[in-house]
Amino acid sequence: MIHSISKIRVRYAETDRMDVVYHSNYLVWFETARIQMLDEIGIPYREIESRGLFLPVLTVSAAFRSPARFDDHLDVHLYMKARPRARMHFEYEVLRDGELLATGQSSHGFMDRQGKGQRPPADLMAKIEAAWCEGGPVKD
Repeated sequence: MIHSISKIRVRYAETDRMDVVYHSNYLVWFETARIQMLDEIGIPYREIESRGLFLPVLTVSAAFRSPARFDDHLDVHLYMKARPRARMHFEYEVLRDGELLATGQSSHGFMDRQGKGQRPPADLMAKIEAAWCEGGPVKD
């Protein structure tokens, strides 16, 4: 498994008139966590795109338990629990001071510039495997 933690401070612009984080912002935070995890294991997303590969979202969902609010300090936990094949699957937990506020999941496929599905390149898989063996990057 790979586990990464992203720190988020809720901005005023991310809230609605009820002082609650608008639901679509969670998807942005999930993306932030994915980009950070790829950086941490040595596969910057910019490098993936420079090879003519893309990781489009195939599925995404979120479930909300308790609202996040302006100026909250959140931890977005990302988990990759299955080694990727043609797709990468991620699970997310959003916490405030240890309280679970939301969960989510997403899956992504590798595609070339023409939109054709691809297998992940061997060197990228090697970096994922190395992070897997090390227990993955976790930063507090």
